[in-house]
Amino acid sequence: MNRIDQLTRNLKIIQNDEVFSFSIDAVLLAHFANIPKKGIVVDLCSGNGAVGLIISEKTNAKIKMIELQKRLATMSTESIELNHKEAQIEVFNIPLQDSLSVITHDSCDAIVCNPPYFQTRPDSKKNPNPYLAIARHEIHTNLNDIMHCSKQLLKTRGKLFLVHRPDRLIDIINACQSEGLAVKTCRFIYPKIKKDANMVIIEAIKGGKQTGLKILPPFYVHNENGKYSKEMMEIFNHG
Repeated sequence: MNRIDQLTRNLKIIQNDEVFSFSIDAVLLAHFANIPKKGIVVDLCSGNGAVGLIISEKTNAKIKMIELQKRLATMSTESIELNHKEAQIEVFNIPLQDSLSVITHDSCDAIVCNPPYFQTRPDSKKNPNPYLAIARHEIHTNLNDIMHCSKQLLKTRGKLFLVHRPDRLIDIINACQSEGLAVKTCRFIYPKIKKDANMVIIEAIKGGKQTGLKILPPFYVHNENGKYSKEMMEIFNHG
């Protein structure tokens, strides 16, 4: 059953645990993405719309969400209406690979993407829930698709912001380079001090030089006592 949750201080979101609920990676991606104040921003693999809704508070740009799963796209549309964002945000229930059917080539200033993290192999264990399996596993799209789509949609010097798992970083960089996207900044997210990083957020530029990668300071979600860190609380309070 759908429910209405608080996304930020000013935003509400429609969620359903059986289908999809946003998590901390969406919040961090939306926070760290350096979104232009105007233009066109695309949210690929937009899920129930959490990332796009949060960044709508940072910019006057038009935001276009691309989501394959019809039920998630419908929840996004309802959340947009709930927050009176219809004039700014539009949802397209299409495969990522069909983005050019609704968005003009070389027209976008920025892309944000919180994609499926896990590769699909013959021996891969997938969630038995088909909604969650599609959201978490590269069943209908993968890094190569995402980078190819980003190359087609972005203007020259346009930026891609992506959150993923650190163990896929080499795959991410290779996929970016193959499509002429230069990874320029990288920030590792740690659940707490003395734990391995469990997320990475990258910024890539279309047509940028394939040199000069900058590793930003580490970000810790929790303190050693398990409570949210000061930096994490500032993000929540800022929203």
